Amino acid sequence: MLSSTLAVQDAVAKTVAAAAENVPQSGGAAHLILLLTVFVLAIFLGVEIITKIPPTLHTPLMSGSNAISGITLVGAVLATGADNGTWASILGFAAVVFATMNVVGGFVVTNRMLAMFRTKK
Repeated sequence: MLSSTLAVQDAVAKTVAAAAENVPQSGGAAHLILLLTVFVLAIFLGVEIITKIPPTLHTPLMSGSNAISGITLVGAVLATGADNGTWASILGFAAVVFATMNVVGGFVVTNRMLAMFRTKK
């Protein structure tokens, strides 16, 4: 199971590296296609990884990923505060809201999971 996930990650990394070599550094349609390709590959990789995790490990792994969600929240705050235009600020604010919901939800799930192991008085 782990080796198949690593094989998919390796294939994605090679594909992205090969695509990045042929794209000019300036913007344009080719750059947009590269970004959309990376986005679609990230979705595919995320689905593949999540479906390979057994249900008994899903909750502990998701609660452990709160640190990654915290990093996403910091990035969203930085994107919102940057002066990149109105749409960037709106999307940054939406990212802050969704990342905050993810972090808080993760802590709620972790708290419920840990409550199952507490002894009852």
